[in-house]
Amino acid sequence: MTGSEVPPAFRLAYVPGVTPTKWVRIWNERLPGTPLTLVGVPAAEAADLLREGGADAGFVRLPVDRTDLSAIPLYTETTVVVIPKDHDATAVEEMAAEDLAEEIVLHPLDDILDWERPPGRPAFERPATTADAVELVAAGVGLLVVPQSLARLHHRKDLTYRPLTGVPESRIALSWPEERTTDLVEEFIGIVRGRTVNSTRGRPPTPPQPKAGRDAAKKSGTPRKPAAGQTPRGGAKSAKGGGAKNPRAAAKRGKPRRRP
Repeated sequence: MTGSEVPPAFRLAYVPGVTPTKWVRIWNERLPGTPLTLVGVPAAEAADLLREGGADAGFVRLPVDRTDLSAIPLYTETTVVVIPKDHDATAVEEMAAEDLAEEIVLHPLDDILDWERPPGRPAFERPATTADAVELVAAGVGLLVVPQSLARLHHRKDLTYRPLTGVPESRIALSWPEERTTDLVEEFIGIVRGRTVNSTRGRPPTPPQPKAGRDAAKKSGTPRKPAAGQTPRGGAKSAKGGGAKNPRAAAKRGKPRRRP
């Protein structure tokens, strides 16, 4: 490679809550000469970023329009309710949507859950972002329902969360423009799916190794040494023709007979 050539690179987008560290580490181990650049993007803008070429692939939240984007669903997140640590709900391990009926539940403008109707009582005004909503929960204004990864992302010492049942869940997928399924995209798909180095798509299979021992001897044409007590053809030694000769018997057979 000359000094004017630029090495290939791979741009990976990810939405808030997704931690791509594990996959990035594997990429760097397998393709040390191909740098991977992370591109953070709000969930609502991830699909457009991929379409416009701002990233080669990305971790997005479903649903996405699959007219021109491919997507591989990876996992579904647990939905939780974020509450102050002095809230009565800390006494239980899990809550249901009905338990929030009398609570003010904040519904930020960047909410990514597909609600028909959010639980609880609506706040007077919707917060602009999830981060703003978390601040309001800490101030005692209301509660917040989010995927667990976002609750961890915006962790505060004065807040905690509990799993919430009977509400929508968020699914994470790996997505990329279908018409730009490059070799590097295929490599990253293989990493995310857990393929090993030898099983990655497009790599030639490992040629079979020759068998040792008898098969190798046959292929090389080397004659096999006869076993003890066997002739070269494998038969037993003859009592008359095989083995060492008896000198006395040979001498007796060779003595001429007297004539009368």
